[in-house]
Amino acid sequence: MTKHASSFLWLLALAGMFVLGAVSMGSGFIDELLQHREDIVFLSQQHMMLVALSGGLAILIGIPLGIWLSRPRQRRLAEGLMQVLNIGTTIPTLAVLALSMSLLGIGSRPAIFALCIATLLPIVRNTYTGLVGVPAYLKEAADGMGMSARQILLRVELPNALFVIFAGIRTALTINVGTVPLAFLIGGGGLGELIFTGIDLNEMSMLLAGAIPTALLAVLVDIGVAGIAMVVISKGVDPLRAAR
Repeated sequence: MTKHASSFLWLLALAGMFVLGAVSMGSGFIDELLQHREDIVFLSQQHMMLVALSGGLAILIGIPLGIWLSRPRQRRLAEGLMQVLNIGTTIPTLAVLALSMSLLGIGSRPAIFALCIATLLPIVRNTYTGLVGVPAYLKEAADGMGMSARQILLRVELPNALFVIFAGIRTALTINVGTVPLAFLIGGGGLGELIFTGIDLNEMSMLLAGAIPTALLAVLVDIGVAGIAMVVISKGVDPLRAAR
């Protein structure tokens, strides 16, 4: 399990404890949360829009880049480029957001750019790892059948690497959902508005009105991507289903 995935599980566990605490405090506390229901709905839509745009952009960049790096001629560049991309995850997200704001101003554009950079590495690395890990005998057999390099990529390598690629996408998007609240600090919107305003005003109900939906959205995104993976990935190359 990666450091980011472990951290996110802690976030979910903390949110779960908040939910249990809210329930144990009775319906009065639930009523306070429901006072923010209009804000929750509106800001959740903003939140998911940021996730969709930044995550979609990361996928559109990350998968082709991972494919390109997995080609034999480019593999010597792979680790160096991975280290460059790793900057987006090792530098604090607030610093990446601040840099984006200095380049692009405030609003959703710098937030989308920063979130894309912060979530790009898992997609690129897993795409590269999945393709490089395809057994050589499968590619040799395809080559012996007269397939071109493009046909081998599309019909042999990618189908066998999809499980690993989707694992990277799931990791990237769950990190993305948990990071989006920081976009509020540069005018990007999202549920961070409730979280940080609740912190400033010392209002626990407002803070939880942002934190709980964020955790729930992360779970829903993870379940959604897992469902897509089950449809797209062949059972024969999915170790979770093939073992059953």
